[in-house]
Amino acid sequence: MKPTHPGHLVGIVIVVALIAWGVVRPVYSDLPLMPWTAIPTVLLLAIGEGFSAWTTKARIARKPGTKPVEPLSVARLAALAKASAYAGAVFGGLFAGFALYTVQIFDRETPRSEFFVATGSFLACVALICAALYLEHACRIPKDSDEQKPD
Repeated sequence: MKPTHPGHLVGIVIVVALIAWGVVRPVYSDLPLMPWTAIPTVLLLAIGEGFSAWTTKARIARKPGTKPVEPLSVARLAALAKASAYAGAVFGGLFAGFALYTVQIFDRETPRSEFFVATGSFLACVALICAALYLEHACRIPKDSDEQKPD
């Protein structure tokens, strides 16, 4: 499995944001209010992945007081990190597209509150992407110092 390229994630966010903006424009008045619960939910996911990255990195480095990590669990964490990064990019793009549309009608009360919810949700998705990339980085096996030195 190759490492996730942050540029691909940015591209996904931009493309999905433009598509979401185009879709929301004609149907905005028919949509229900955006729930604020996405913000704490995605932030809790980001915190969980960040903590998992921190502990996994320490376990792989065999820091004192940590148990050795099983290779299969590291592979599962790496797959979770990759999936979370892409899901965060897609949902972040959706929230960004919604925020782009609501900022245009910011003078009304309902779109103003939805802009703040969409922006907060987008920022939470960015935090999830960062935590996922950190978890993916933490799952890498460090090279031994003996292997790095040429004979």
